Amino acid sequence: MDSVNRTVVKVFTILGFPGSPQLRMLCFTLVLFTYILTITANVVIISVIKANRKLQRPMYYFLGNFSFMEIWYTTSTVPKMLESFLVGGSSITVTGCIAQLYLFFALGSTECFLLATMAYDRYLAICRPLHYPALMTLQLTTWLVIAAWVGGFLAPLVPIVLISQLSFCGPREIHHFFCDAGPLLRRSCGNTILSSTLVSVLASLVILSTCLLTMVSYTFIISTILQIPSVTGRQKAFSTCGSHLAVVVIYYSTVIFIYVRPISPFASDLDTVASVFYAVVTPLLNPMIYSLRNKDVKEALKKMMINSWIFVKSIGALIMVC
Repeated sequence: MDSVNRTVVKVFTILGFPGSPQLRMLCFTLVLFTYILTITANVVIISVIKANRKLQRPMYYFLGNFSFMEIWYTTSTVPKMLESFLVGGSSITVTGCIAQLYLFFALGSTECFLLATMAYDRYLAICRPLHYPALMTLQLTTWLVIAAWVGGFLAPLVPIVLISQLSFCGPREIHHFFCDAGPLLRRSCGNTILSSTLVSVLASLVILSTCLLTMVSYTFIISTILQIPSVTGRQKAFSTCGSHLAVVVIYYSTVIFIYVRPISPFASDLDTVASVFYAVVTPLLNPMIYSLRNKDVKEALKKMMINSWIFVKSIGALIMVC
């Protein structure tokens, strides 16, 4: 390796997506709009769940945690992506890059665990409705959420520690929109076999195990729905279940494509495009489908908006009087 490539890199440049300034500005506008909408929708969901006593149930406790996770999941990558669109590349230190990688992997693992937990909750509610209150207690709900968060942040810890021990050489450009494992390891001038193997193995274990649990739960749910005698009842249940399943399939198909395989030594534009789906698109779809299509959430949101409007009118009238 020549002397230039052996130069130790302290700061990376995240290139994002190549293209003309006009194309980058278009991408910036679309991603910014998506990001704002995602954050707003999740904040609204958390606020509605906390404000309404009718929603103090296990299902909505899971949804509230899921929305909280989604806010940080998108925030871990999208701001740097927006910066790369705006200026043609964003700088990040090696330490910051590894921290971003850990946060993204930890929150992604937490999402997998929460998806499996939420699917299991729906399995109990639909397939065993009479036993649901006794089975899904407040204590079990709390422990499941704690396990999802703790498991999510522990899962990538060992490979991240190993990656942090590596040295990184030129070139300093990362051909991606965030510090993912593959692009980062391709910039290392050390032996990355152990690190890349651990990343692939642990990612495969987390993704495939939670995907299997989620799909098994939905298989039992669909089997139970098919036994509903009412055609209208079946259609309503399939509408909700089908939309949930569609988001799960989109998310897992992209993360399986990226992570359930050995890390390639070569950069791929297809990997970057696929990453957009699980980093930007599904976080936008999740609150729309899991929460805002829910009847109880919509009623609670409508009530909160009415109360907010009455409060604003009262303040306005008070100002006029003064």
